[in-house]
Amino acid sequence: MSKLKHNRVYNFNAGPAAIPLTVLERVHEQWFNYRGAGMNVMEMSHRGKEYDAIHNDTVARVRSLLNLGEEYHVLFLQGGASTQFGMIPMNFLGEGKTADYINTGVWSNKAIKEAKLFGNVNVAFDGKTVDFMRLPTQEELVLTPDAAYVHITSNNTIKGTQFFTFPNVGNVHLIGDMSSDILSHSFDASKFSMIYAGAQKNLGPSGVTLVILRDDLLKVAREGLTTMLSYQTHVADNSLYNTPPTFAIYLMGEVLKWVEEQGGVAGMEQRNRAKAEMLYGFFEENPEFFRCPVSPESRSWMNVCFRLPTEELEGRLINEGKAAGFIGLKGHRSVGGLRISMYNANGVEEVEATVEFMKDFMHRNG
Repeated sequence: MSKLKHNRVYNFNAGPAAIPLTVLERVHEQWFNYRGAGMNVMEMSHRGKEYDAIHNDTVARVRSLLNLGEEYHVLFLQGGASTQFGMIPMNFLGEGKTADYINTGVWSNKAIKEAKLFGNVNVAFDGKTVDFMRLPTQEELVLTPDAAYVHITSNNTIKGTQFFTFPNVGNVHLIGDMSSDILSHSFDASKFSMIYAGAQKNLGPSGVTLVILRDDLLKVAREGLTTMLSYQTHVADNSLYNTPPTFAIYLMGEVLKWVEEQGGVAGMEQRNRAKAEMLYGFFEENPEFFRCPVSPESRSWMNVCFRLPTEELEGRLINEGKAAGFIGLKGHRSVGGLRISMYNANGVEEVEATVEFMKDFMHRNG
């Protein structure tokens, strides 16, 4: 096993994923008595002044890191991104309307399935035609001029593709599922009418979903929906209509502080670029042993998917890696192979150690 601090492992799980060790240590220090309150954050009333300060501070840090204007609402919801797959068309689609979806993998497919329950769906690009091994060019998109919205998945954890330049959708509302790459690189949030992200990859623990919603999209939301599935409910009450996932929101706030300390989103981009260049560069130097099937221009910095010459070697690398403290190297069950998920919390030194391990494995088995 690895000899990291606290006897921790190299955690490359795809989600829930690694949380910065500094954050865990800070939370541990306040575990029994948060800032003199005499209790843990998870024991606090969500109506009390102590939690209210935590909640609003986390909102403010999201706004600051993404440079959001006052026209955006920051919400903390439950049910993961999967609930958003249904809430979005429930609120913004409807009879006689069409929504455009760019299909780039499993999570896009799930979102499309839910949207079809509420209105017409136009698949503006179907990645099945290229086995989801690359993202579409602007010219390939078949967009609906008066669509209710265009939906994209910014990073695809299973196949390993990622948008760095987003589609031009004109005046149509752009909605992005950024569950697996939010805050990983700089982008212009003002291009989006809505962004949502499950926290368990780059933002904190599972149990809370960040939703960023612009006023002009909120204004066209349908009326008469069930209370908890209406965005208007959560905007009106600052995500406090019912008891929110208080501890998960607190931990998200601590992760956001850590991101600020690393240089904000720009610092995360520099860190993630270095990790990606190191790992993909190693594969490109050894193409006879490591093969990355994703087109170079579409390769994800978050989820690096690759293959070895045989499945037997892949299984051996996974098992030897686990014994050496490298966890989460197995590819998604639907595609097989190997995958290294290296979100914001994974440091450059962790990727260096992984490359050294794989280099040794290659020399022994090549």
